[in-house]
Amino acid sequence: MRTGELLGTGRSADVYAYGEGWVLRRYRVGLDAGPEAVVMEHLREHGYPVPRVRPPRPEVPRELVMERLSGPTMLETLARGGTTPEAAGAQLAGLLRRLHAVPARVGARPGDRVLHLDLHPDNVMLTPDGPVVIDWSNTEEGPPGLDLAMSALILAQVAVSGAPLAEGAGTGLVALLRAAGRVSGPGDASGESFEDLLLDVRERRAANPTLSDAEREQLDEAVTLVRHRYDAVVPG
Repeated sequence: MRTGELLGTGRSADVYAYGEGWVLRRYRVGLDAGPEAVVMEHLREHGYPVPRVRPPRPEVPRELVMERLSGPTMLETLARGGTTPEAAGAQLAGLLRRLHAVPARVGARPGDRVLHLDLHPDNVMLTPDGPVVIDWSNTEEGPPGLDLAMSALILAQVAVSGAPLAEGAGTGLVALLRAAGRVSGPGDASGESFEDLLLDVRERRAANPTLSDAEREQLDEAVTLVRHRYDAVVPG
């Protein structure tokens, strides 16, 4: 089956119409979509809201065929005032909490869970049946606090950028951290504090080839913002 119209393009992939009720996600970089599809099926089996996927084809490892969703992204809804940054931040926290309630697929360490590692408003589709989380290309297993730290840092980068949604991103960051609560720190299964996890995701973001030079230059300011907001709004 041939691909149809181009529906969207992101930092690393393009999405095309693909028959009735399906889309094809094609990576422009050398990513293998197979592991992503396996994780998404694992999550669906446990009731987590992700698109249905077709079995990947080994001959085209950069392509993933998945369910076509209807509805705007959370980011689009924020941009037109259809939801508030406070509500969006709390909803992101709820999606992380639901995700980390799913048993790990591999589970190398006690307490490890499936992580999204790129959960932000542009990766949540607000469908008539509720929010659905898309773009699992960064997924891996690890301590849940790593996911929270990554989402917080992404929001903080927008907040310090001066972009049109910067103020809302700062508000959403506070709501996310408040709703998520405290990472338990050295006493938890990962043995890592939120500060450890925040520095980890800072290095991951710095190594992301899709980030611009300007975004990399803002990382330290964004880390400082997350650190200050976390200490201010999360009970000790």
